[in-house]
Parts: sequence; C-alpha cells; structure tokens
Amino acid sequence: MFNQLKEDIKVVFDRDPAARNTLEVVTTYPGFHAILLHRMNHYFWQRNFKFIARFLSYFSRWFTGIEIHPGAVIGKRFFIDHGMGIVIGETAVIGNDCTLYHGVTLGGTSWKKGKRHPSLGNGVVVGAGAKVLGPIDIADNARIGSNAVVIRTVPEGATVIGIPGRIVNTETTKPTAEQEAMAKKIGFDAYGASQGMPDPVAVAINSMLEHIHTMDIEMKRMCGEIKSLGGHVNPVEEINSEPVDDGTGSCCQEKKD
Repeated sequence: MFNQLKEDIKVVFDRDPAARNTLEVVTTYPGFHAILLHRMNHYFWQRNFKFIARFLSYFSRWFTGIEIHPGAVIGKRFFIDHGMGIVIGETAVIGNDCTLYHGVTLGGTSWKKGKRHPSLGNGVVVGAGAKVLGPIDIADNARIGSNAVVIRTVPEGATVIGIPGRIVNTETTKPTAEQEAMAKKIGFDAYGASQGMPDPVAVAINSMLEHIHTMDIEMKRMCGEIKSLGGHVNPVEEINSEPVDDGTGSCCQEKKD
C-alpha cells in the first residue's frame, strides 16, 4: 500500500511538468486525491462493504469533481490531469500507466447488468472531453483524441479522433509519387495531402489526384489514337491560349488544315 502511494506520487512528477514538490502534489492535486480515495473504496467494494464504498465514492466526487465507481478496476501508475468532470463506470477496467484528462467519460451504452463499460490496456492516453462508450477494448498504447466519441474497439498503438471516432493511420495517408507529381502539375501544393492529415480528408484528396492522373493518361492515349487516324488535336497549350466564343462571333475563325 505504501509503495502504491509512492508510485502514485511519482507518476505526477513524470507526467506533469507543473508539479514542483511532494507537498504540493499531496495537498493540491485532485487527480491524486481521487485515485487515492478510489483505491480505498475499491478495497471496501471487493469485501462487500458496498454502502461504505459508494458513500465514500460520493464524497470523493464532491471533493474532487471526479466520479469513479468503486467497482472500477484501475492499474498502477494511473494519472489524472486536472480531472474535473471525469466519469468512470462500474465495470470499467484501466491498465497500467494510463492517463486521463478532464472531461473524459468511460461510460456504458446499456442498462443491462454485466460488463457495459470499456477496458483500457496499458499506456492508453485519453484526451480532454473524450467519450469512450460501451464494453469495448482500447488496446495498449492507443491514443484517444480530445472530444472524440469512441464506440468501437481500438487496436494497439492506434490514434482515434473525431465523432464518431475514426482511426488515423498516417502511413496510408502519405501521397504516392504519382499523386505528388499530379498535384505539382496542376499547381496544387501537396500540403493538402500531407502525412499528418486526418485520414478521411487525406484519402479524398489522394483519390482525387489519382483520378486526375488516370484521366490524364487516358486523354493522352485517346489523343494519340485520334492522331493515328489522321485527326487533328491541338496541344493543351494551344487550346488554353485560344479565345472562347462568347456568342458574338468575335472569336477567331476555326483553323483550317
């Protein structure tokens, strides 16, 4: 128990650069108070002193602004930063070395008894305001972005953003060489398809560039076929330089072969 207390204090210094000394942590950090009270409440809950556990958890909620059900299972080196508005449900499971920021909800989506809250693996970080709902698994070292709403299982090491939560896979958002060449050709700086973009936007832009690249190839092939049949096709530069007929007859006469 004493070692656990020392770990809970040490983790504050590891993850909060604003922490200055042990006295400050012990007396002014609501996240530390909430986890300390929860470990005591969970002890009573496991030994069937459920009313005492619930009453003390109610006091903890009033004192810290953090609501943790005494039935929730929380691992070692758990860190709550700021903490106001955090809600952790009864059947939630949190692994070792996890971090939660203010406004996070580990909630349920059903009124049925049994497992109805999420399980977090080791090293998971959940950003401010995020909602992780239902009996889903958030695998080790996953990252949940601020204000995301997660209702599906998240694989190991993934980052989830948005509403509803979507996995950002930066490896697949990097444009190909053809896409970068086409972006440069049409005068579009490929910043819009950069590797760090949110996944759906990057996919849409990359798909557009791929489509334009395919159309360009097909157009060149079609022009080649027309020329081989004796037809005349103006180069793109000549077409762009010709005036457009505005209906007044002022445009240049059609070129004759």
